Amino acid sequence: MGEQTVTGSDGTPAPEAAAGPASAGMTADGRQPEPADVAGAGMTADAVPGAPAGGAPAGPADRTTDIVPGPGGVMTDEVGVVTGELTLRTEHADGRVTLRVQYKDADEWYAVTGGSAPLADPAALDAVHTIAVGLLNRPEG
Repeated sequence: MGEQTVTGSDGTPAPEAAAGPASAGMTADGRQPEPADVAGAGMTADAVPGAPAGGAPAGPADRTTDIVPGPGGVMTDEVGVVTGELTLRTEHADGRVTLRVQYKDADEWYAVTGGSAPLADPAALDAVHTIAVGLLNRPEG
């Protein structure tokens, strides 16, 4: 199949055909269209803020929020239950997310029991942190 020309009812080339082919990515003759250089048209949904080119995080990423757990506190691997004013940190490193808590303004961090899971996409860190805060922050009991 050869190149086709779009013509009007009188046989003359249609105005669109005179200006060049309008293929919208499809061709009738089987030839691939030439690639267009469209700067900034790439997908960036997986980009990590502050990450170097290529989307890989610059290092471990984390989010922190002050919380007050409900009655019963938060169970940790190292010291058992912690209660009162705490800071929750959600970390992402090496394809895993880990939840840790500390007494507000203290130096020591404790791993939340059961608070670690695989997380391949670091862009999901904000969603995981939001869910963790929603589950653990119960200032009204």
